[in-house]
Amino acid sequence: MLSVRQLNPFEEVNLLFDRAADRLGLPDGCREMLRRPWRELQVQVPVRMDDGRIQVFSGYRVQHNAARGPYKGGVRYHPEAGLDEVRALASLMTWKTALVNIPFGGAKGSVQCDPNALSQAELNRLTRRYTTGIDHFIAPHRDIPAPDMGTNAQTMGWMMDAYGLLHGHSPAIVTGKPVELGGSLGREAATGRGVVTLLQEVARDLPMDLKGARIAVQGLGNVGAWVVKLAKKQGCKVVAVSDINGGLYNPKGLDVPALMAINGLDAPADDLPEGDRVTNQELLELDCDVLVPAAIGNVITVENASRIKARLVLEAANHPTTPEADEVLIDRGIEVLPDILVNAGGVIVSYFEWTQNLQEFRWDEARVNQELTKILIAAYREMRAKAKTRNLTNREAALEIGVERVARTVELRGFV
Repeated sequence: MLSVRQLNPFEEVNLLFDRAADRLGLPDGCREMLRRPWRELQVQVPVRMDDGRIQVFSGYRVQHNAARGPYKGGVRYHPEAGLDEVRALASLMTWKTALVNIPFGGAKGSVQCDPNALSQAELNRLTRRYTTGIDHFIAPHRDIPAPDMGTNAQTMGWMMDAYGLLHGHSPAIVTGKPVELGGSLGREAATGRGVVTLLQEVARDLPMDLKGARIAVQGLGNVGAWVVKLAKKQGCKVVAVSDINGGLYNPKGLDVPALMAINGLDAPADDLPEGDRVTNQELLELDCDVLVPAAIGNVITVENASRIKARLVLEAANHPTTPEADEVLIDRGIEVLPDILVNAGGVIVSYFEWTQNLQEFRWDEARVNQELTKILIAAYREMRAKAKTRNLTNREAALEIGVERVARTVELRGFV
């Protein structure tokens, strides 16, 4: 069991990287190059608020590695999205894009703010000021932002417009845009669709019958909502969901159409589907077959891992499980599919969107979904094969594949 002081998010990611580097026997120079972000930028984001005062927010863009292609990564609006968190997410994106074998590197951005406390006009002004602040860091063949927690398609539309005012019409500068602005069909559902695609694959291997399988989803944002809808179509019984306002649990299954019809779990009690209120923490420990943490990081910890009752954990959020907790889950025989695979659907379809923008040619949604499924299943099968032949966990196998691909590219390019 790991011990000592609590690691920050970037240290946690690098702990896993170091273990993969040890197993791969990476030379010290290559290892040090892959551990560190290549570039980091912190910007001040002054915004005139609706009441006339000026409020200054802190913004970041971390470019971790671009050996395999342009930097790629979302922009997060969240009060706790500081530099260490952004470094961790940028690093994970490097290994994620390599694992699913698309030609991108890893980056991430953030503004430390509470988007729920800002008006649409304030968010628009904040986004445009942040975009001009990082303008010299991004370009369609250099670094392509995308939505993340606290941002959405509208945010990307504002970013595209702010960049375009300086550089001319450039739809390939961001992905996850509204379809009307050059976004890809299928992008909104892509991450959630990817989660359920992998659920189907791992269910065949365990095996697990998805008909009636009880699934609990922590986080009812864009990803979680699509997981709920698509898992229901596969015959799963959605027994619990939660958002920032808490959760709802019904062991007989929640009314998914009624759930999708309300605007969050802070709706009036009469509008909520039948079920008992639970906290986000309690949801993680409910009796279920499949647990999907789809909200924030570090929610499964050494303190609660021993109480997780799910047979399968699908990490739809970024680094939702601490390294210590991961060891507990593995020791208990709980199957865990790691975040760098499970939530890769978004960046895969972002890749499709980027290529469509560069080619000025739109794919239909059937093709998008077909290509997404093909890439995800290939990555899953490669991970499972490596895990089996080398007696590794899914997380160890996934990270090894990603790290090895980036290390080989670094070597071929002559960086080390």
